[in-house]
Amino acid sequence: MGIISQDKVKLNLARIKKFGKTFEISVDPDKALQYKNNQITDLREVVQADNIFLDAKKGEIAPESELQQVFKTTEFEKIADLIIKEGEIQLTSEHRSQEREQKLKQLIELIRKQAVDSKTGLPIPATRIEAALEETKVQLDYNKPVEDQFADVLSKIRVVLPIKIEQKKMTITIPSTFSGKMYGIVHQHKVLKEDWLGNGDWKVVCEVPAGLAQEFIDKLNSITSGQVVVEIK
Repeated sequence: MGIISQDKVKLNLARIKKFGKTFEISVDPDKALQYKNNQITDLREVVQADNIFLDAKKGEIAPESELQQVFKTTEFEKIADLIIKEGEIQLTSEHRSQEREQKLKQLIELIRKQAVDSKTGLPIPATRIEAALEETKVQLDYNKPVEDQFADVLSKIRVVLPIKIEQKKMTITIPSTFSGKMYGIVHQHKVLKEDWLGNGDWKVVCEVPAGLAQEFIDKLNSITSGQVVVEIK
């Protein structure tokens, strides 16, 4: 088991627990948060030492045999990537506040995109979703992706907010002159079927989250100057 010098700057750590042991790496906390949230992709901007520790403060390096057993690899970058993205980043109170705010925004946007008011069928404004979260005192687990907490949060806010998750099935006919511009935009959603008509127009059947339906239609109309035909089922 390796030991490194403790004569170093104050460590900021990312850590993960597996099989009863803790594995740690030294990181820049700001950049680690950005990396975890896919805002930067270069791991070298994040890590401050090429070591996987059992106890970073004591300088206790994890043996390669343990890394292989737990992570099925000894490659530093693969293990560091997993620790940052799936583990816990040691944060100051300021960092924790920033992460909480970001996670809350992600959750609100996720609900806004996928849900509608179950009484009116209309999209729900972000401010109304935020008010429902506050009223029901929803507590997020900031070490878990918001997607993993989505169903639980919905069940709680339904007490005060009439809400349902719905996909709108759309049949879209796009004039041939706009098909190139529209291809990537349409394929951001789930495409069920597509055909090229005899006159060159592109006909697509796709599913769009209900909360985004009107926004999507407005975008189609804007790009095609209102020449798109949309049927909703």
